[in-house]
Amino acid sequence: MLQELVSLATGQRSLGDPDLTYPLRPPLTRGCPRTSTAAIAYPVGVDYAYDRVPAGLFDQPAGPDIARWAPLLPPLPAPTLGEGGTPLLEACGVYVKDESRNPTWSHKDRLNRVTVSAAVTEGAPGVVVASSGNHGASAAAYAARAGLPAIVLASAGSPPAAQSFVRAYGAAVFSVPTERRWPLLREIVDRLGYHPVSNQTVTHTGHPYGPEGYKTIAYEIFVQLGRPPAAVFAPTGYAELLYGMWKGFAELRRLGVAETAPRMFSCEPATGGPHARAVNAGVPAAIVDLAPTDAYGIACTVGGHRGVRAVRESGGDAILVTDEEMRAAQRDLGRAGLWQELSGAAGLAGRRKLGADFDGPVVCVGTSSGFKDVGVGSAKIVEATTFDEVLANL
Repeated sequence: MLQELVSLATGQRSLGDPDLTYPLRPPLTRGCPRTSTAAIAYPVGVDYAYDRVPAGLFDQPAGPDIARWAPLLPPLPAPTLGEGGTPLLEACGVYVKDESRNPTWSHKDRLNRVTVSAAVTEGAPGVVVASSGNHGASAAAYAARAGLPAIVLASAGSPPAAQSFVRAYGAAVFSVPTERRWPLLREIVDRLGYHPVSNQTVTHTGHPYGPEGYKTIAYEIFVQLGRPPAAVFAPTGYAELLYGMWKGFAELRRLGVAETAPRMFSCEPATGGPHARAVNAGVPAAIVDLAPTDAYGIACTVGGHRGVRAVRESGGDAILVTDEEMRAAQRDLGRAGLWQELSGAAGLAGRRKLGADFDGPVVCVGTSSGFKDVGVGSAKIVEATTFDEVLANL
């Protein structure tokens, strides 16, 4: 059946003005050209021929290779690495969608299967990404799988494990100061023709196809639970994950497969929180100052309109969590057998901070393996040679 499924994507639609549409190709990686301004950039999303979605598409079980959802994704010519089909586990009083089980140990694999496919479709000579961690490693892996070179613009402060991941896939890795990373990325795109899988605009638009990969998390949660959850709490940086899941749940309702859709909650570091700022101020997107945080995977000064839309349309909220709250959630997840990096525990930390009751199951997304965290491998191991020494340290 999977081999017979083809993309039903028809075009791109502006999130700044839904009456504005564009052809499916090329992907508008710098947002909607007609509604964006010097102060705010509006993303575009992907439209589909929903009336042609095959009956029974959501009857199939969740499993690796997101091509099983091909009718509701852009074309996927890039080979799979087995992304998707991650477990939904009961732990810490919630359901945890454990995205650390993806091929490069993070949710970014779903996005990069789709965005690297776009690079293949467009005939790009390579892929370029600005990332200090999960995104860079994932983009490098999927580019390598597709036979494309990758340039990764990283920061010197990224964890050694993340840097090792990127280099393992043969990418060209450069340490670039934060303020130069995105201007340099745009120059690489313009002068070398490399396909960008990172943001290039004043507020976040990113790749228009990227959130489509994250929709598959919503499809899987629906299949695994047998119903939509009441609420979803997501670690939030640029909010592509949050918006992608919201779009997936909204599509399930649009198609008549589900009667309800969950409330969506963004969970950001309290040291910044551009989406919380935008939601609370009632503006499309915001840029904030960022104080230090160890949750480097979601440490963003720049927000985007997608996350704001997901929160508002779903009746959710934007939650700020401290490093201490994330560490407590990370520790408890670890004791339940789930090792998440600090950023990946933000969803559970946000759920605990909100403290509300819901009429139905609650899902917290765990985005990445704790192996990628800052300081991993630096803990001192207690030495012991006798039983008494073991007993004394239990």
